[in-house]
Amino acid sequence: MKKSTLIIILFLLAISGFLLHYRVHAFLLPDNVAPVAFIFNKTNFLASLFSLIDVVIVTALFLSRKTAVYGYLLNGLIVIFGTIFMAHFSIVDIMAKSIPMASWITKSTLPDIGIAWADFLVGKNLYDLYIRQKVA
Repeated sequence: MKKSTLIIILFLLAISGFLLHYRVHAFLLPDNVAPVAFIFNKTNFLASLFSLIDVVIVTALFLSRKTAVYGYLLNGLIVIFGTIFMAHFSIVDIMAKSIPMASWITKSTLPDIGIAWADFLVGKNLYDLYIRQKVA
C-alpha cells in the first residue's frame, strides 16, 4: 500500500476517534444565558487531549521519514494510555449502573478501543514502510 494512502487512513481514523470522543466529552458547550456563545470546559478538553494530539501531531510526524519514529512512539503511547483509561472508565460505569453481562460489549468502550488499535496498526505499517526505504 502507498504511504499517502496510509497517511490518509491514519488521519481518518484519528479524526473519527476524536469526533467520537468529542461526542462524549464535548469541551465547547452552549451557554444557557447566551445560546450563540460557548463555554470552554477544561476538564473535558483534557479528556480529549490525547485524541486531538493523535489527529494533529502524530499525523504530522508521520509525514516525514525522519520524524516517523517519533510518530510511531507517540501513537503507541496514546493507544496504550487510551486503552487503559477507556477500559477503566468503562468497567467503572458498567459496575455502577449494573448493566447486564449480555450488553457489556455494546455498552462498553470496546469499539472505541478497537478504533485506537486500528489507528496504531496503520501507523505501524507506515513506520515499517519508512524503515524499508533505502537511505537517500
